[in-house]
Amino acid sequence: MGLRLVQVNFKARDDAALGRFWAEALGWGLASEGPGVTNVEPLDFTWPDPTAVCIDVVTVPDPETVRYRVHLDLATTSEAHQAELVARLTELGAKPADVGQGDVPWTVMADPEGNVFCVLEPREIYRDTGPVAVVVVDCADPRAMARFWGEATGWATHEADDDLARLRAPEGVGPYLEFVRAAGPPAVWTRVHLDLLPDPVENQAEEVARLRGLGAVPGDVGQGDVPWKVMVDPEGNDFCVLGRA
Repeated sequence: MGLRLVQVNFKARDDAALGRFWAEALGWGLASEGPGVTNVEPLDFTWPDPTAVCIDVVTVPDPETVRYRVHLDLATTSEAHQAELVARLTELGAKPADVGQGDVPWTVMADPEGNVFCVLEPREIYRDTGPVAVVVVDCADPRAMARFWGEATGWATHEADDDLARLRAPEGVGPYLEFVRAAGPPAVWTRVHLDLLPDPVENQAEEVARLRGLGAVPGDVGQGDVPWKVMVDPEGNDFCVLGRA
């Protein structure tokens, strides 16, 4: 019983096109649960599985955002692999991006719809994560966010200080979830958010109540009558608790 982080949700102008980009970028496959929704997940993957956090791309009328608070970091195994991946992503339509990073060993890029992501230099800690090394969330208080999300998902905290908190699934597989201290005001509306799946899914109401006890509140992004519940974490980040469609 509990909640599992199963996917990162991207709002898009064209879910099929953006889904194809990310599938080719990660070497993953494509599926669809209906018009306007493209699912990107590893080949031969049985969902849900802690070895990967998938990507769900959903077409919305206006996907613009005020500020990007969630992004992906991609893993590489060598400097040559990093250079090759950057070149391949550029051919797929990604572009260099400047978020004020300065002179750093990783490469900041934007996908064809402008979502920022990073191609990391090789790091030993991410050698077994798969192509997505980290799901990164900007925040004001990494320690507090680690406490909330750790209790929400059952993910173990591997590191936590005033600038960075790092969590990972208790099975020790798949990408890390990292909360990084960032300056500036929080986003008013974001186009990338996290989706959690109750286990079992029938426990959605109980899990929503538990999250409210941890400090989350219900959210309204104009979702209407849908099987998932939109919630807002203690720093104002939207996320969804999935239900049975």
